[in-house]
Amino acid sequence: MRRSIAESEIILLSVRPSFPNLGDILPSSDVIAAHVRNAIVEGSLKEGEPIRQDEIGSLFNVSKIPVREALKRLEAEGLVEFRRNRGVFVTQLSEPEIGQIFEVRAVLESAAIQRSVPLMTASSLAEAASRYERFLNDDDTLKWSALNWDFHSSLYEDAGRPFLLQQIRAVHDRIERYLRVQLTLADGKAKSDGEHLAILNACRNGDASLAAALTYTHIMGAGESLLKSQPLRSGK
Repeated sequence: MRRSIAESEIILLSVRPSFPNLGDILPSSDVIAAHVRNAIVEGSLKEGEPIRQDEIGSLFNVSKIPVREALKRLEAEGLVEFRRNRGVFVTQLSEPEIGQIFEVRAVLESAAIQRSVPLMTASSLAEAASRYERFLNDDDTLKWSALNWDFHSSLYEDAGRPFLLQQIRAVHDRIERYLRVQLTLADGKAKSDGEHLAILNACRNGDASLAAALTYTHIMGAGESLLKSQPLRSGK
C-alpha cells in the first residue's frame, strides 16, 4: 500500500538521527586544500617539489576535479604554481621576494593595529593577553606559527577592517612556512616573546603610535633574521 506524503515525512523524521548532516561536511576540495597547505607549511612538501594530482586523488579516493579545485585555490594563495605541460609545483620564493612580502606584512599590520588600539576593550585586551600566554608557554614548535598568528590577529580585530584583515591573512599564509623557520632559530622564539609583550603593553596603555611602530619593527626584524639564517640559504 502506498504511503501518503505526510506518512513518508513522519518516517523520515523518525530516522533523522541516522542521516549525516551534510551542512557540517566540508567540500572535498576544502579538505584536500587544507591537507596540501599543511604539508607545505610543515615542510613535508618542499619548495620546487612536484605535486602529483593523481596521487592526491588516490589518497582521498576522489576524481581529479576536487584535487584541481584545491590546487587552484592554493595557487591563488601563492603556495603552488601550475607550469604548462609540466604539472603543479610548490612555489619557490627568492630572498628579495621574501623580503618584499615581509615589508608588505609590516605595512599592513602596523596600519591595522594603529586603527585597532583606540577601539580595544578590556575583553579584547584580555583575549590578546591569553593568546600571548599560549604562544609564550607552548613548547610544540609545530604550533608556533599558528599561535603567532592567533596573537597578532587578535590585535587587529577591533579595527573593524575585515578586508584589511583578510589581506593580512593572505600575506601570512604565503610566508607561513618561512615563519616556522624564523621562529625555530636560536633566538627566534625568545625574541618574538619579548617583542610581543612590548606590543601588548603598548596596546594596554592605549598608545596606538607606539604599538604600530613596534609591530613594524617586529615584523621587519623577523624578516631580516630569516634572510640571514643558514637554514634559508641552504634551502633546509
